[in-house]
Amino acid sequence: MRILVTGVKGQLGHDVMNELAKRGHTGIGVDVEEMDITDARKVNEVIRASEVEAVIHCAAYTAVDAAEDQVELCRKINAEGTENIAKVCKELDIKMMYISTDYVFDGEGTRPWEPDDERHPLNVYGLTKYEGELAVEKHLDKFFTIRIAWVFGVNGKNFIKTMLKLSETHDELNVVDDQIGSPTYTYDLAVLLVDMIETEKYGRYHATNEGLCSWYEFACEIFRQAGRDVKVNPVSSDEFPTKAKRPHNSRMDKSKLTENGFTPLPAWQDALKRYLEIIL
Repeated sequence: MRILVTGVKGQLGHDVMNELAKRGHTGIGVDVEEMDITDARKVNEVIRASEVEAVIHCAAYTAVDAAEDQVELCRKINAEGTENIAKVCKELDIKMMYISTDYVFDGEGTRPWEPDDERHPLNVYGLTKYEGELAVEKHLDKFFTIRIAWVFGVNGKNFIKTMLKLSETHDELNVVDDQIGSPTYTYDLAVLLVDMIETEKYGRYHATNEGLCSWYEFACEIFRQAGRDVKVNPVSSDEFPTKAKRPHNSRMDKSKLTENGFTPLPAWQDALKRYLEIIL
């Protein structure tokens, strides 16, 4: 297959391109320089010229706190940019895969979110990703919406890299323990996304590595596996105010993956181990 991948400079886009190549698919990678997704004419021109059978749309505005002040820019990229791609996919009758987020939910309760649950975003970033989902659903039947959370990959910034950097100058850190979710390794996720794009099993899915933890537990495991002697103190979100509200409950129900014959991602601790072997 020939597949266009947006956001190839990001953590996920980078790994998706590698996975496509491994499988013998032709990945056409673009970032803002090759295809500014907010420019409808450019999107139309590039996708048509690429003669692809599918688009995996990884590009997004992801600066969650900054989004609270840059509402229009965030919306232009996450909602309007996504709609620009969806419209062209509709015209050309090709598949579209949209990478979304747990932030489309309000983060309340303890029940894992199911793919078809009602969406009530807490912050601007979540709202614009929700608007992106609506745009995909409005224009397309042949779509995959894949919600992910707590992402880490080799190519970019993430929580693990931040913790390791802090461990160089701190022997004690405070990390929130009242936000629960599952880390997602982009290398593992890329395998699943390519598995999915090879099928016609369309719809909304949740995809993270298996197992749950708080950010505090995640930090403890990072330092344990990396052999760093850092004392981690569990604190509440109230003690760590951020501009954008964060969900307390990012538990995701992923049973739809196995129901449709897809292999779930490995345990997050295993993913962390393999990741640290690469970056350390």
